[in-house]
Amino acid sequence: MDYIVLDIEFNGRKFASELPMEVIEIGAVRLNEKLEAVDEFTAFIKPVYFAKLNSFIQKKTGIPQSSIDSAARFPKVIGDFLEWLGDYNSYLLITWGGEDLKRIVLDTRMHKLDDAYWLSVQYFDLLKGFLRYRGLSNDVSVEAALQDLELTAEGNAHRALDDARMTADIFRKVCEHMDFDQYKQHYRDLFTNAKERRMIKSAVRMMRSKKQELKWDVFEEQFLKDKVKLEDPRKKAEMMQYFEVEADKLAKAADKPQ
Repeated sequence: MDYIVLDIEFNGRKFASELPMEVIEIGAVRLNEKLEAVDEFTAFIKPVYFAKLNSFIQKKTGIPQSSIDSAARFPKVIGDFLEWLGDYNSYLLITWGGEDLKRIVLDTRMHKLDDAYWLSVQYFDLLKGFLRYRGLSNDVSVEAALQDLELTAEGNAHRALDDARMTADIFRKVCEHMDFDQYKQHYRDLFTNAKERRMIKSAVRMMRSKKQELKWDVFEEQFLKDKVKLEDPRKKAEMMQYFEVEADKLAKAADKPQ
């Protein structure tokens, strides 16, 4: 089986907007069973919204405006990428976090394209695998992981293909320590964001330290009221589930003999 190491860049922004952020660059490296790089894919994408890159994104990525102006739209590029990828059963997708695959799924849906391929492909979150391997609790960047592993960072950070290459270097270094059978997964929609999930985790610990009952209604009153909108029942159900998981973790930890 091959491994496809994926990275994307998207036209993020520093201000609130109901308009979607979109993928503007895809980079991927194909590794064979021996973890040798055998092929690469790279392409820019011209977004529908915010086609003119703001100064923040230009500074962060170094992507020239001219490359975006001359790029094809998402449907053409993603079609080329799917052809390059081939049968999703022939490889395991490797990502650094869950955001890259999420952005591709969201753009696929925005353009009213079939998302069945992306819901079927199996992927492994190397960031989480690296955190488990190193016993870390906070997310780290690709650059920080390279430094931790005493690997040399080559290329430009926040450029899709260079980031994919650097992620592939990390993957080679730690591959033998990864539990693919237990942790490979399929994409699933999330209705909470990382900030909200971190907030739940911190709140549960705070409640525990104050000897409060770890009950949802207490948490909702103290930490969510007037702060997080819960009109979408799917979001509330997801937050409640995450709360129960974190509360259960603390309860089990407290029951362990010291």
